[in-house]
Order: sequence, then C-alpha cells, then structure tokens
Amino acid sequence: MAAVPLGYLLVSFFTSILGEAQYVMQDATLVHYIDRRILSIENRLEKCNRDMADYVQEFREFSKRMMSRLEGLNILKAELKNDVDYLLSRVERAQRDIDYFESAKESSNTCVEVDEDLVEQQLMEEEELQKKVKLMLNASCNFMLAGIKSLKVVKKAGDTDGSWLKDPGKNYQKIYFLTGTKNKIVLEFANIRVFTESSKTQSTRRVTLPFPWQGTGHAVYNGFLFYHRHGSLNELIKFDIQHRNATDRMLLSGVGETPAYGLHPSTKIDLAVDELGLWAIYTEPDTNGKLVITKINPENMTEEHTWDTPCKSQNAEAAFMMCGALYVSYNTPEGGTSRIECIYDTLQTISPHEVPQLHFPKRQTSHSMVHYNPREKQLFAWDNGSQVIYKFLTKQKS
Repeated sequence: MAAVPLGYLLVSFFTSILGEAQYVMQDATLVHYIDRRILSIENRLEKCNRDMADYVQEFREFSKRMMSRLEGLNILKAELKNDVDYLLSRVERAQRDIDYFESAKESSNTCVEVDEDLVEQQLMEEEELQKKVKLMLNASCNFMLAGIKSLKVVKKAGDTDGSWLKDPGKNYQKIYFLTGTKNKIVLEFANIRVFTESSKTQSTRRVTLPFPWQGTGHAVYNGFLFYHRHGSLNELIKFDIQHRNATDRMLLSGVGETPAYGLHPSTKIDLAVDELGLWAIYTEPDTNGKLVITKINPENMTEEHTWDTPCKSQNAEAAFMMCGALYVSYNTPEGGTSRIECIYDTLQTISPHEVPQLHFPKRQTSHSMVHYNPREKQLFAWDNGSQVIYKFLTKQKS
C-alpha cells in the first residue's frame, strides 16, 4: 500500500519539473524575441538619426547657397540703382543741352550773330565761373611741388596693398591703418611712435566699419573717415571714428566701372585732402581714360565743382592733391621708379611750361596709395607692403 503513493508522488514531481522547464524555455524564447525586436528598433533609430543628420546638412548647405544668392542679388540691386541714378543724371544733362539748342534755334538773330553772342557769353561765363571757383577754394595756396628729396620707411606690415592715414584737419596724432583692398577693420594707433614700435601681439583699438571698403583711396579729415563702399559703383561713406557710426553718404555722379589708376584696378575712387579740403579722383566713361577731380563739401557730402584733367589713368599708380593741384604718379606694370608726369592745377596758376617730371627716390616697387598731409607737409605712401613717408621741396607758383 505504501508503494502506490510513492510512485504517484514521483510522477507528480517529474511532471512539475517538465512543466517548469517548458515554461523556462518559453520565457527564453520570448526574451530572445524581445532582444531581436529591440535590436531592430535600435537599428532603425540609428538609421533615422543618420538620415536626419543628412537632411540637416543638406538644409544648411541649401541655406548657405540661398544666402549667397541673396547677397549677390542685393549687390546687383545696388549696382542697378547706381546705374539708374547715373543714367538719370545723364538724361537731365542732355535735356538741358536740348533746351539750350532749341532756345538758340528759335532766336531771331542770324547764325553769325548767334555764334558771336554764344562765344562772348561763354567767355563771360568762364570768367565768372573761375572767379566763383577761386572764391570757393579760398585760393591762398601759392606753392607747388618742386622735388622729392628723401624717404623714410616707417614700417613694413599688412598686405601688399593698403592705406595708412593721419588726420590733417586738427592737431590729431593718431595713425589709422587699413590693410588690403577689401576689409572693414581699421586699426587705430595713439601716435606714429606707437605705430612704429607696435607688433601683432600688442593691443590696438579696432574700429569696425558698418560696410567694407573698396580699394585704397580713403581719407581721414576732421575726425571722420571717408571711403568708397565695397560692392557699390559710386557710394561714399562718411564714418564718425569717435562714435563709431556712419553719419552720411553720397553718390558721386559720373563714376563708372573704369578704375582710377590702371596699375591698381581695385581703386575706383581715390579720396584726397589738401589745404582746400576734400577731393575725389576718378575717371568717367566718356573722358577717354582721363582723370576727373571733384571738390566735395565734407559737411553735407555734396559736390561743389568738377574738373576734367589731361592726366591719363593708363600706367597711373596713385595721385594726390596739393594746394588745389593734382599730381599723378606713374610706373610700369613690372614695377620700378615711380615718377610724377602730370600736374593739373584747378586754379590755373601753374604754367604748362613749368611742369617738371618728378622722380620718387629709387625703389623698384609700386605705390598703392600716396596721400598728402597738408599740416605736416609730407607725403604718406604705401609701397609694396611698406609704410613710407616722403619729404619734398616746393616753390612758388607762377
């Protein structure tokens, strides 16, 4: 009787063990299945992350392309506006000429009488205009350049082309350093000694302009920096250096795509300062490559008067104004000894027979800027990456 219960218990024990083993196998299969599903989900998430990163990179590249195209469109828009303004000025000038010829045609006088009257009127207008110009310029200058006697290399820094300036308007001592033909960072030094002794590691005042400059034809006058805005055809910016903001602008009429100097095509407009104030030097499309100078009122940024000069822009490297006269420096494309071969006096007091050919002290390079400082009576120049000061001789005008 005792054997029967024992066998029953053994059977029940083995049955329960088999059931638990079956459950364990089912659980292991389920866990393996869940692991596979989780691994599959992780792979899909990783692929999704890679696809998302690719999409983000493509969107960034697309945004960059769009921003670049928008910037190009803005530049084209500004150029188109400048072209339209220039065309309107030409149309107005043509309309004035047409009105004049129509009024002359309707005159009852004979052709000979009209011609005589016209010549007399032109002579009177020319004489009156010359009086007004001399009065406007307050022509107290009676000297001209007679020779360049010495040079001093102050420093060698920056790019091959650039500009360094000192404000001649007041008793300013600061030096302004503008390297390159396109930039918007101006370095300001306390005086020329600090500029000479400074190195790249020394701290200087960095002035950030609202717009980058074009070329090397900048000017500093009475605390303001005047420069040609990069990307524009003829826009000049007046920048307050102390308060660091642009206070005015103007569009210089007549300026085209032709550079002012054949040897430095980046400079379309060269600004200059002398005893009579602020000037712009440039070329116009219809002057056959001859330089044009315009007297600018720096207070309200307006044009006062314009002169066509006989000085050619071909092989010109730089120019400056001195006592109301334009001096143009020429060189060769390979570089060499710079020389002044053309002088044009707006006051017409320099005789064409006394215009000498002036040579700079021999340096086998080329100037990217030459500016006259009327207070210190020196020439500041940028000579192939070197900042140079020239001393010169003068003589009285005829």
